[in-house]
Amino acid sequence: MTPPLVRITETPLSIEELLAVADGADVELDDDARATIAASRGVVDRMLEGEEPVYGLNTGVGHMKDVRLPIEELRSAQETLLMTHAGGTGESLSTERVRAAMAARLNGIARGGSGASPRVADVLVAMLNAGVHPIVPSRGSVGTGDLGQLAFVGQVAIGRARAELLGEILAGAEALRRAGIDRLRLEPKDGLTIMSSNAVAIGDAAFAVSRAERAAARAEEIGALSLEAVHGNPSIARRVVGDAKPFPGQIASCEALRAALDGGFLADGGAARSVQDPLSFRVIPQVHGAFRDALTAARRAVETELNSRSDNPLVSIEDDSMVHNGNFHPLVMGIAFDQLRTAIAHVGQISERRMSHLWDAFFERIGAGSSPPGREPPEAIGLSMRYPAAATFAELKRSATPATLDVPPLDLGVEDHATGAPLAVRMTWGALGLLEEILSIEVMMANDVLATEQEAPALGRGTATLAESARGAIDRLGDDRSPVEAQRAVAAELFP
Repeated sequence: MTPPLVRITETPLSIEELLAVADGADVELDDDARATIAASRGVVDRMLEGEEPVYGLNTGVGHMKDVRLPIEELRSAQETLLMTHAGGTGESLSTERVRAAMAARLNGIARGGSGASPRVADVLVAMLNAGVHPIVPSRGSVGTGDLGQLAFVGQVAIGRARAELLGEILAGAEALRRAGIDRLRLEPKDGLTIMSSNAVAIGDAAFAVSRAERAAARAEEIGALSLEAVHGNPSIARRVVGDAKPFPGQIASCEALRAALDGGFLADGGAARSVQDPLSFRVIPQVHGAFRDALTAARRAVETELNSRSDNPLVSIEDDSMVHNGNFHPLVMGIAFDQLRTAIAHVGQISERRMSHLWDAFFERIGAGSSPPGREPPEAIGLSMRYPAAATFAELKRSATPATLDVPPLDLGVEDHATGAPLAVRMTWGALGLLEEILSIEVMMANDVLATEQEAPALGRGTATLAESARGAIDRLGDDRSPVEAQRAVAAELFP
């Protein structure tokens, strides 16, 4: 079967296209992108003929920025950069994350700001399409370019370090040989070009945005199911509520709640037990809407970074010049993910608060003898996870701490500010996992409460599907299931 193809053109690459490459799609550079890369390299070649000092081209890097390099060392200096900057800690990145980083770097080169030799782009394309995936550590960047991690990508391209090919870990040179790829011969600036990018953080951020969007869609359905379980008031989602405070996220949240409840017994409002409910129900559109708006900002930041010319020095084809700058600083993206984590924590908080009301409703109905006649009380497998949910929220709350202000000055004080963007993204990924745990427990508890009804109410179209999916995931485990296994199964079903 021929793998799908993503074409890199002058048109901005989308997060979905980047993730398609991460998932195994081949890549192709179109003629316009190749022409842009060639024009950008032409500027570098002309600068090499002049006397103007250019960072990382004919000078050293970091605190050696003002040290001029002899012309005969310009090529060898690029390999030295890759060898001396490679570093990191933690487990290796997954194949998907490595592919996302490589594709992000390739797309950045195609924007024309790097001055990369065309052969650099060709080798990245060949490695992606042949499945040569460098072994890259998961941590090591402070958010001023993922230098240490991307240096491993560059090392494999020149036949060094180690790579995975068809599930086997090989020396970089052997992986290239088996794939039929000639080693890259670095031209001046090429080593710096490969590693001077935030491609790892951008790729990770794309994964996080996609996961967060799935969580946002589920969160409304889950809140709506709990609203039905306690016979809450659906007026919170009426169109006028969104129109009266027209944040796009709040409007979308109201629409999603109405869609989930549509066709159910609460939809017309006649079955509500109270004029208005506790705030954890009443402000679902406002809290979930804030999550959606923060997510929109994060997506915009990721797509902007993905399609920017973030190199230093920056090639300006129009001006036939190279400009020293700070576009390698992804602070907007870092702050966007700090903000997103705070919004995630609020969604988790009101979910955990709703569980208290679900708990009360369950025991009130059982105590009042309102469970279905002639049947044993419901299993209440979800209620047994109430305390773990509280513990999980405590951890989620801690994850909302900002990550973008904690990097100390580096390299003799020259690099005295960093964004912490990779950490902000990584923490957001972890926060999403915690939120999914909390929301899956809420679904289980809402199902427990609904099971106490004398007559099963007609649920909304969206909530009925949700409730059945959760019950089905639990039932497939068999009668000897534990609450822990049930929660994991529900989370896997709802958040694949």
